[in-house]
Amino acid sequence: MEERITSRRNPLLAHTKKLLTSRSYREKMGEFAADGVKLLAEAARWYPGLTTVIAEDGIELCKLPEQTRVVRVPKDVMQSISLMDAPQGAIFLCRLPEAAPAALVPGTLLLDGIQDPGNLGTILRVADWFGIHTVLASDDTVDVFSPKVLQATMGALARVKVVYCPLSATLSVLANTMPVYGTFLDGDNIYQAQLSAAGVIVMGNEGNGISPEVAAAVTRRLRIPSFPEGAPAVESLNVGTAAAVTVAEFRRRTAAEM
Repeated sequence: MEERITSRRNPLLAHTKKLLTSRSYREKMGEFAADGVKLLAEAARWYPGLTTVIAEDGIELCKLPEQTRVVRVPKDVMQSISLMDAPQGAIFLCRLPEAAPAALVPGTLLLDGIQDPGNLGTILRVADWFGIHTVLASDDTVDVFSPKVLQATMGALARVKVVYCPLSATLSVLANTMPVYGTFLDGDNIYQAQLSAAGVIVMGNEGNGISPEVAAAVTRRLRIPSFPEGAPAVESLNVGTAAAVTVAEFRRRTAAEM
């Protein structure tokens, strides 16, 4: 049975708006909100924590788990909640996943200070595509459950777990037991360097790259050369693009080891 809400002051709608706008509130409540019918379809299929769907009148919804609460609202009420310029007509609430340990296993992708939501979303799509199911992120990386990141993941977050942790301390426990690959503007040509499936990959901040503390744990510095090398080109690649190139080459070169 669907419910209907017409007042913008309804507690559920106020709660949803706060989930969309405040990281601290999301963490306090153990819940997050996401915007869009396509994301909802992914969540309904893959994410076990879906609890509530707020849908605009007339919007057709995908098949939802039986226990999902469905609330219908007028178009103007949906526009008052959504942060999108052109709301798709559905906002849904999910429980935050349980905290997981920052376990380092071969093939793990580590993100050091990623700040742009679009970049983080792109990187998680790359991880999903190439079968990386856990990503470790430094504590200062943008919140993966912010609406802009969730939109940019295109549903990848339903299959990729992001664990926030102090990267330098986490990497220090490796004590040279596995290779730690980091991307820099200088370093070994990634297409010629020896790569091992036993290693982990670190991608750095958009403007400053990998922080000195994390760089100290990197055992193999890699760079992505321009073609032809040395020809005039942009100063560097967007970190989302660099992650795609790095992970794709890593997977291509190490597939036989897996």
